[in-house]
Amino acid sequence: MESKGQNAWKLADHPKLPKGKTIAMVVLDGWGEARPDEYNCIHVADTPTMDSFKTTAPEKWRLIKAHGSAVGLPSEDDMGNSEVGHNALGAGRIFAQGAKLVDSALASGKIYGGEGFKYIKQSFDNGTLHLIGLLSDGGVHSRLDQLQLLLKGAAEQGAKRIRVHFLTDGRDVLDGSSVGFLETLEKDMSNLREKGVDAQIASGGGRMYVTMDRYENDWNVVKRGWDAQVLGEAPYKFRNAVEAVKKLREEPKANDQYLPPFVIVDESGNPVGPIKDGDAVVTFNFRADRMTMLAKALEYADFDKFDRVRVPKIYYAGMLQYDGELKLPSQYLVSPPEIERTSGEYLVHNGVRTFACSETVKFGHVTFFWNGNRSGCFNEKMEEYVEIPSDVGITFNVQPKMKALEIAEKARDAILSGKFDQIRVNLPNGDMVGHTGDIEATVVACKAADEAVKTIIDAIEQVGGIYVITADHGNAEDMVKRDKSGEPQLDKSGKLQILTSHTLKPVPIAIGGPGLKAGTRFRNDVPTGGLANVAATVMNLHGFIAPDDYEPTLIEVVDN
Repeated sequence: MESKGQNAWKLADHPKLPKGKTIAMVVLDGWGEARPDEYNCIHVADTPTMDSFKTTAPEKWRLIKAHGSAVGLPSEDDMGNSEVGHNALGAGRIFAQGAKLVDSALASGKIYGGEGFKYIKQSFDNGTLHLIGLLSDGGVHSRLDQLQLLLKGAAEQGAKRIRVHFLTDGRDVLDGSSVGFLETLEKDMSNLREKGVDAQIASGGGRMYVTMDRYENDWNVVKRGWDAQVLGEAPYKFRNAVEAVKKLREEPKANDQYLPPFVIVDESGNPVGPIKDGDAVVTFNFRADRMTMLAKALEYADFDKFDRVRVPKIYYAGMLQYDGELKLPSQYLVSPPEIERTSGEYLVHNGVRTFACSETVKFGHVTFFWNGNRSGCFNEKMEEYVEIPSDVGITFNVQPKMKALEIAEKARDAILSGKFDQIRVNLPNGDMVGHTGDIEATVVACKAADEAVKTIIDAIEQVGGIYVITADHGNAEDMVKRDKSGEPQLDKSGKLQILTSHTLKPVPIAIGGPGLKAGTRFRNDVPTGGLANVAATVMNLHGFIAPDDYEPTLIEVVDN
């Protein structure tokens, strides 16, 4: 804990709401609100619990913003994601996030004067600068225009030899868009070569099969990337990257997310860009979760998750620091948002005992991201964090119920134990299954999440507590790409274009339970409320007034 004096943490008592109520804080991942149709899996699914909030107590149900400026992202076209969503939910304030931080560092040139850039610059005289990341304009993990600016800036700063190791997207953007992004990148590389910089694409692969695993789900994904990027070894070899992607996409069932790894070779068949001693490496994704595992492989001397075969002595930096607690990576080009004084830390200082739980794929969200990008408990005597292992070795549409039941049972037991004042969970189904693009499975996923909510609410009823049910961003509520009029979009062959990404839709928030004081309802004077307003709301329900600089509460208590 910080050394801030105990008095500075003291929250004022709420004038009308009592302390001591058990509160269940449930985050439905990827659960937005959209018009009802056959591609809205939440609408199609049997979800009586979530439906009941809206119909039976409209003054205790509303929508809040979960994208763009509401979560610190640069524009209203930026979809929210689970990281920035949980940051906002936990912090109670809006912080400039990943993309925004990188945009401003690149625009001002500040990135080139920072410690991280000075560190990688040591390789420029005799080594190669390698850039590894997602080639996409999706804006969730990375952005093509940032890579373009970084390439140009690095060359201007003296990089003589540059290699790009790209990962195709097809998840946050349309499948097949990889070819266009690559053609843009090739043009930029060609311009650099005309200026005397030896700039080439060195390797590639699909994001879900190569490099970008997360939460240590499958280290083989990272190993495939390591073999191509570091060792220059892959099952496929091509002279040209555009040709490589076009050719690999011709395979049956091929898509951008799952392209196999390949390397680019010269006329003698030798890889053009394996990573060697004295080189610099930058992972250019700004989002942390799918770069952390590669960062460990690049940085840790005692790494044992797979045989690296050869471990070059390199200068490695992330675009950002991906894990503040692990200090990983130790060098980074852009400093992270400083998120201090989160609601979780305040509540623990004010005697609120906390239980947090999810399965592996979202456990970090309900703990690390909720707590302002900080690992571990604030006070182990006051908090308990439980991680349920996610299924491995299968895509989530195979088992769409995931671990919703197990999470709900852990939450129920924590509520009934009487040991905790706040029970916080994330139910990942809508998001993780929604990302597979499997509509039928996503319907099953939404039903499972709704059943989990029911289990938690039943426990809250038993202890006279309060529930707060919300989401971090949209996904499952719209599974198709739409044209400007909002109609489902078809591809050239007349096939429906499935949407696997998050959405720009608002998310619901519902409050209730026997412990909710009569007359408590949502205010009408916070029409643009977003995820960051939830923290003050929850603090009120615990019987406290939020700090002055928090986004305003969503609730009021009207005397009957």
